[in-house]
Amino acid sequence: MPEAAQVVVVASQKGGSGKTTLSGHIAVEAERRGAGPVALIDTDPQGSLAKWWNARASEAPAFAEVSVAELGRDIEALKRAGIRLIVIDTPPALTSSIAEVVTYADLVVIPSRPSPHDLRAMGPTVDIVEHQKKPLVFVVNAATARARITGETAVALSQHGTVAPVTLHQRVDFAASMIDGRTVGEVNPDSRSAAEVSALWDYLADRLMRLRGASEAIMHHARPTFVADVLTPARRETVADDAEDGSETEPMLTPVLPPMPAPAIDRRATAEIPPVVSSSDGIWDGADRRKKDVGPPTGVGERRAFGLRNLGADNAPYRHAGMKP
Repeated sequence: MPEAAQVVVVASQKGGSGKTTLSGHIAVEAERRGAGPVALIDTDPQGSLAKWWNARASEAPAFAEVSVAELGRDIEALKRAGIRLIVIDTPPALTSSIAEVVTYADLVVIPSRPSPHDLRAMGPTVDIVEHQKKPLVFVVNAATARARITGETAVALSQHGTVAPVTLHQRVDFAASMIDGRTVGEVNPDSRSAAEVSALWDYLADRLMRLRGASEAIMHHARPTFVADVLTPARRETVADDAEDGSETEPMLTPVLPPMPAPAIDRRATAEIPPVVSSSDGIWDGADRRKKDVGPPTGVGERRAFGLRNLGADNAPYRHAGMKP
């Protein structure tokens, strides 16, 4: 019995977040890696994805002309035709059509540039996805190598959903490849951009597999180095990128051995450090007592902030809803 087709929706209210480029790259990489047949759907009135596909020499992935009003019927027709993966690009504005498209999603991918403007504009899109109880993945896109804000953006997004462990960096080859209907993997398979797209698809394919509930496949594709990846510290090194001018460098994570444990200290023999005790029996039970979180100040409502306060001094004007400037 063939596998049921799955729908990946690439959505973001912010224009210029890279939805169209990401949609095309995901679809082509999925087809190249044997996850096809793949079909692309463009629900953006600008038709950027359709124009890119018309410039392609290859017929794969397929392109389906559909209307949002008949989207459900057209998706079912694609599934009956044997399509295994459907990638849908959405408009760059928050419209009712985005909410309609998300209803058919098995997974929603939300790209975000590492900037406060993108984070501020992301809340309504996330609200739509969460309201419909759809799984989502944030993808940090068009990042600058070694920029501090890139890591801060990933941390901020992680407070509101899963962040893909692969960051797509800003390079000329991403835009250049879209001119003639190709992707970076087709133009230069050995480039860093192609490697990032390949790694991103590996992660998305794993997520889609888990959403299908394929427990046996999950066991066969289990990550044997998961514990080492999580528990092993890493240091950052820079290497020359393959940019044309050779000026760009990128951080690479190199695992290192954990430090040797420090010798134990008998705190009872240290006079200046009093022992920590509980108030009940006078013996510390190892529990860390913290003050209760009382929430926001009186009169200030809760609002999705996406960790903007952590993005640097240039974001100082940001305020919570209900606070006067």
